Amino acid sequence: MPLSDDQPHTRTRLPVDEQPSAPASPRQSRPIRALLTVLVVVTLLVVAISIANRGKPGSGGGSSSDHAATGTGSGAGPAPSGDQPVGTTVNGIASGFPHSDQGAQSAAANYAVAIGSADMFRTDSRHTIIATIADPGAAGALQGRLDQGFSPETAARFGVDAQGRAPKGLTFVSRTIPVGTKSNGYTADSVKVDVWCNGLFGLAGERSTKPVSEEWFTLNLSLRWTGTDWKLTDFSRVAGPAPVPPDQQAATAEEITGAVEQFGGFRYAR
Repeated sequence: MPLSDDQPHTRTRLPVDEQPSAPASPRQSRPIRALLTVLVVVTLLVVAISIANRGKPGSGGGSSSDHAATGTGSGAGPAPSGDQPVGTTVNGIASGFPHSDQGAQSAAANYAVAIGSADMFRTDSRHTIIATIADPGAAGALQGRLDQGFSPETAARFGVDAQGRAPKGLTFVSRTIPVGTKSNGYTADSVKVDVWCNGLFGLAGERSTKPVSEEWFTLNLSLRWTGTDWKLTDFSRVAGPAPVPPDQQAATAEEITGAVEQFGGFRYAR
């Protein structure tokens, strides 16, 4: 935030009709100078503290636990806590989430990104993703469902072959972007997390007959604490809620292709 010039402005000379009848004595001016000096020092200290705190995580007022507490009630929904994304990965997917409600929500957001990625259209990478994010006891059933869901017929509807390869000269886009998360029935052992998402799907390129478009949906993920991390046991998907589309000109095929190649994804944490 830019600092405003709120310091008092003094005139070096008063108009003639406002001149004092007699100049102030040195004794009278000393208290005024001392007061001005104190005000300047206090102002500089406040500005310095503000600048120092600006770059600290959670500097919007209160600690991360304070933010978390304000987000547990009803109303506008949970607020960001200031917790940083986890620093460890397995097969490129974030792992090692905290054993907490917010840790489960962070896991759900990252898992939503994984199961909505273009890698799910390739058999080998899909099986790697499932083995990474699924609870071992549920991995077999989840893999069966997802293998069926990402069938060659499904791939054809997206314009790619059975292994997710786009036609020559085109780029296949499949991205899931979490907008927010909400947990239901949290316990130390399990939780259900809804992840509100925006998705980008299609073929980017000049000759594309399936241009990249967006879709809004909510993933419902069931997670279990395995003793070391939150893992997926089940999932479902429902449409929306979708906002009113903006009156905005669509990008060209070249612009979309460039954006897909240049902009990477994120790890998520509340």
